[in-house]
Amino acid sequence: MSDLKFGTSGLRGLVTDLTDAACERYTSAFITHLRSMGATGQDGPILVGQDLRASSARIAAACLGAIAEQGFTPLDCGHLPTSALALEAARIRRPAIMVTGSHIPDDRNGLKFYRAEGEIDKADEAGIVDQLDDGSADRGADSLSPPRSGESSFSPEALNRYRQRYANLASHIDLSGLRVAVYQHSSVARDLLVEVLSSLGASCIPFGRAEAFIPVDTEAVRPEDAALVRETCASMHVDAVVSTDGDADRPMVADASGAFVRGDVIGILTARWLGADAVVTPVTSTSAIEASGLFASVKRTRVGSPYVIEGMMRASKEGSRLVVGFEANGGVLLGSDIDCDGVVLSALPTRDAFLPIIAVLALAQQNKQSVAALAADLPPRFTVSDRLKNIPSQKSAPLLARLAESRSYAADFLADFGDLAGTDTMDGVRMTLENGDTVHFRASGNAPELRCYVETGDAERSKMILQSGLERAAAAVAQS
Repeated sequence: MSDLKFGTSGLRGLVTDLTDAACERYTSAFITHLRSMGATGQDGPILVGQDLRASSARIAAACLGAIAEQGFTPLDCGHLPTSALALEAARIRRPAIMVTGSHIPDDRNGLKFYRAEGEIDKADEAGIVDQLDDGSADRGADSLSPPRSGESSFSPEALNRYRQRYANLASHIDLSGLRVAVYQHSSVARDLLVEVLSSLGASCIPFGRAEAFIPVDTEAVRPEDAALVRETCASMHVDAVVSTDGDADRPMVADASGAFVRGDVIGILTARWLGADAVVTPVTSTSAIEASGLFASVKRTRVGSPYVIEGMMRASKEGSRLVVGFEANGGVLLGSDIDCDGVVLSALPTRDAFLPIIAVLALAQQNKQSVAALAADLPPRFTVSDRLKNIPSQKSAPLLARLAESRSYAADFLADFGDLAGTDTMDGVRMTLENGDTVHFRASGNAPELRCYVETGDAERSKMILQSGLERAAAAVAQS
């Protein structure tokens, strides 16, 4: 039995479990689910895109083959950002599948599914699982075979339209004078990001291009990536460093010193630049959102873009004019069309890395402030996060259950940091101290990890509690 499962955003699992048979079965189940809803139409293409992982070409070929076998036209969109594929799928009102494991290690991969209306929701995930027959998709009985060819047509249209979406903002944005280093690594957008920022006037310095896949996680930056960015800032004298994760739906932004701007802060700055009146974000994002007073409405959700999208839809129905969603990883979801001096930026309710990168740079240029100064203008709430690796959910579950169900256990767990005021179990266990500090544990939906998020009013205190909290969690998991 494999460990393929839907996580916070899409199907994820080991490459050895994502065999041709498994990929074909899930693709067929996706199409059958849509067909049962009358959401496929009689004919037309189903789009497939991929990131730069070593396994992605084979997996994409299996998906394209399954699409053809289901009687639809498989359209290979090649290597492109997930948001670019989603944008084109929405434009032509057709389903799509993105082959990506996002930021997780190269020995894993995944599939993200899109209806014509946008990213699938949790009900769709359940519907896909229901369409699987006797479990053969999970058994992974097929061997890993080479990619097939000749079953699909290739189209660069999705990538070209996404490029143009942001290049068109040149009439509204001028980044001239900004020196921006672009950390390319193995991001599927490594060349596109340089092209787009250059078209908006920035002077771009690419660095760090990699041949092998690097699992860049914008929520938990690797020490070697952090060191490389600091060295680049010191040697190249840039105004900012930018990058994305593997499939370019999560941004990475560092200031001129090489200090990373947290993803939720990137989200706040993006929503501010856009003029949002409603923000939707998970419980893991900083409380500086509410404290800033920048937004008329702030809605909190569980972690995962499907939950954020659901919250954005509610905000729109309630009458919000301009709805922006974002996550602690920095990915921004645009829930409303925006008129930028005559250039319409259409709604894109899926995680996107390009919009927040452009927005932060544009806001800095517009306000004549550094990136660091923009972040410093926000209320002083310091959020840090990290994870315990190789901790599957079944191993972390006993700890999370005890923290949630036993107030005395949770109070003892946090006793060195302050008195426990309350516990929230919307997503994992989020514990609040009497002084307003928070410690939040949750099992990752994408990888075998236990994540910890800490927020206090002091940067060093946040780091101290995070380190101590992870050590205590590791000891508790080891004893269970």
